[in-house]
Amino acid sequence: MLQASTREGDYDKFKQYTEMVNEETTGYIRSFLEFNYPSKGISIDEVESVESIVKRFKTGAMSYGSISEEAHQTLAVAMNHLHGKSNSGEGGESDERMLSKGTDNDRCSAIKQVASGRFGVTSRYLTSAKEIQIKMAQGAKPGEGGHLPGKKVYPWIAYIATASS
Repeated sequence: MLQASTREGDYDKFKQYTEMVNEETTGYIRSFLEFNYPSKGISIDEVESVESIVKRFKTGAMSYGSISEEAHQTLAVAMNHLHGKSNSGEGGESDERMLSKGTDNDRCSAIKQVASGRFGVTSRYLTSAKEIQIKMAQGAKPGEGGHLPGKKVYPWIAYIATASS
């Protein structure tokens, strides 16, 4: 129903979908919750400003080996413009990115992740951080035992990962 309502731009179908989700028989977690909606909306004066809210936005920790360098940098630039924080993931960042900190095209991730592998961790990496995240355990990775598959280790990834060696 959700897909049909979206495909067809049909708000009535979307309302049917939300009614289905709210039914206790569907098994959706939401169907077990009760909501007490205010009878009257909240005044806009009582709502936190957008500028204040976005400062708490953070991206997930993804190394640029797991996505692409362009996507990784774009996330950093966007979050820096919003005054939010992007997370480097455990793969490190190039000196050029860290040196862009504070410029109009700031590509430096605010959160630097340090993991058991210590890939790309240098003193410059750590001092360029607004926040440091220590990764205590490995999550899912497409390789074996938490390793990035060799075919994804491009020369620029290998350079950053070995910068601390």
